[in-house]
Amino acid sequence: MPSPNDMLQCFEASYTLGNAEMDKTHHEFLVLCLETSNAQGAEFGEKFKVLFEHTSQHFAEEEAWMKATSYPALSEHRANHQRTLGDMDRFCQRALTGRGAMARAWLSDNLMSWFDLHAKTMDSALAAHLKLKQPGSQDG
Repeated sequence: MPSPNDMLQCFEASYTLGNAEMDKTHHEFLVLCLETSNAQGAEFGEKFKVLFEHTSQHFAEEEAWMKATSYPALSEHRANHQRTLGDMDRFCQRALTGRGAMARAWLSDNLMSWFDLHAKTMDSALAAHLKLKQPGSQDG
């Protein structure tokens, strides 16, 4: 699985979905992942907390778009977000108490793999749906 740095370097080619707000948020997410993975000592827990808070807001924003546009896969997409946030919350709590080794491994091994698949499948489908729902689109 690519590292956060590798993912950030290939962002334009791999993760740009054509929705400016979503693309900006995904770029910010990858920057925060990279900053978190590079943090040492107590800074790791603080960076992980910022990443968790950003991700919570990121997911809430996507879910609001899905609700507003009657997205048919809302419940599946939300469930995927909730599983990730649950894991992230548990690892964040550990990292904030100085027990960041497992959180660091999860960040590099699991979160990056999850984001790679999620962005290319679920978020890609959401971006296409949102494009269709924009005023002026043929089906919007």
